[in-house]
Amino acid sequence: MMPASDRFARLPAILAFVLALAAALAVALIGPLRARAQPLVADLSSHLISITSSFTGTELLLFGATDGPGEVIVVIRGPAETVDIRRKDRILGMWINAQSVRFAQVPAFYWVGASAPLDQFTNDQMLSRHRIGLNRLDFPGGGDITPEERITFRDALIRNRQQAGVFVPSIQPISRLGDRLFRVTVSFPSNVPTGAYRAEIFLVHDGRVVSAQTTPLFVRKDGLGDNIARLAHEQPFGYGVAAVLIALGAGWAAGFAFRRF
Repeated sequence: MMPASDRFARLPAILAFVLALAAALAVALIGPLRARAQPLVADLSSHLISITSSFTGTELLLFGATDGPGEVIVVIRGPAETVDIRRKDRILGMWINAQSVRFAQVPAFYWVGASAPLDQFTNDQMLSRHRIGLNRLDFPGGGDITPEERITFRDALIRNRQQAGVFVPSIQPISRLGDRLFRVTVSFPSNVPTGAYRAEIFLVHDGRVVSAQTTPLFVRKDGLGDNIARLAHEQPFGYGVAAVLIALGAGWAAGFAFRRF
């Protein structure tokens, strides 16, 4: 029998699943009234991930319902950023940076899930158009390099992001609950970047996107450390005055304590 402490520890996850299932069932029940206008409805269990000093990663539940035939694809992209990729060469017995390439519009996080193997219901044209899959990601930039060199640097960027855990290398399975409902758990690592994310949900039938939906997700830092950093950035003068006063106060307190001894 499972210990009582373990059962209580699992209550939040169980409750989240029950609430998500109830919401999806509600969507399914009202589906006949909205079927013509909205064949795909999906949402996240939370639209905010708060990062504190004790943050070790988290999971969110994405759930929804479909009306009509088709398979579901989910793509989660982090905020776009500019990334420099450097290649090291061995020169005179030392490894040094020999060439650098800058790519723009690189997602800080990338995750893909599907309710069936992609080759069973999609085609290359559709996947390339929506940039679904790591091998179909392309980034502006690259400078004056050959196409072969560009591919090499692009692959190196993706490989680095995979090693960091922010690019998920494989397609994650999406569970189907009957013909209409679906759900998937998305894991975010402890080093998940902050910013505005978006979850793109596609309903695909016969290699064609028949419906799509986008829902936002925000990752932000919370806690005393983040408040101090925000104050230093937004009000540098006030932060400087406060830092000086705190330093003077700490010095006075330390001097008073030592004089007593």
